[in-house]
Amino acid sequence: MKILSVNIRGFNWDGKVGWFKRLLHDSSPIVAVAQETKRRKFSDQWIDAVEGEFFIAIKGKLSNFDSEIIIVNVYGPHSDEKKKRFWDSLNGLMSFDNATWVLCGDFNEVRYAHERENSNFIARRASWFNKFINDNGLIEIPLSGRKFTRISDDGIRFSKLDRFLVSMNFATLWGDLSVTAMDKKLSDHTPLLLKNGILDFGPKPTRIFDSWIDAAGTSQIISEAWNLPISKCRPGTAFRIKLKNVKL
Repeated sequence: MKILSVNIRGFNWDGKVGWFKRLLHDSSPIVAVAQETKRRKFSDQWIDAVEGEFFIAIKGKLSNFDSEIIIVNVYGPHSDEKKKRFWDSLNGLMSFDNATWVLCGDFNEVRYAHERENSNFIARRASWFNKFINDNGLIEIPLSGRKFTRISDDGIRFSKLDRFLVSMNFATLWGDLSVTAMDKKLSDHTPLLLKNGILDFGPKPTRIFDSWIDAAGTSQIISEAWNLPISKCRPGTAFRIKLKNVKL
């Protein structure tokens, strides 16, 4: 299973079509989405979709996958007013259908300060983004290959604006999901490829039922797992090992 997301930055620029075709050839995705194509019209052969102000959502079934999946291709706005409208629109869309979700594209926002370099981090905007993710039970698939997905034209400002967010049922059914940064030659954004495979990005998200919290002995099990002895290592590594122990 592979899904490709590309901020094409204009299909009609020299070499863009050929570059996009090479990306498709090299990655062989079952679905490819593009942002900022700057095309006004598309062929009637394009699949029916729900179109919002800042997204296009397509619902269907992937090969060898029984459940319906909704893939949302996102191109986020810049201003506060439009960002609020953007998150409200996506919340409305996701409340409409209890489905299996994949959201991808250029969100035009970061989640944390370390996802920007030489550019301003605006905490309130990040909090809106993270609240949307938490409220809808989404998880972000880790990115490999590079730290940032967008580089300014002057080569000075870096940010992580592009990503894949999926619902827990999608992550559970596919498993071993990863996002790989691909060749960004003709865009200021890095194309991203979501795929499933045997890649280790640390412990998977912990899944817990509310009923377990009230069960006798749960607190003791968690405490014992958290306090298992571990070898001396960096704090970040120790924290990851402790989470893994709790999950096991």
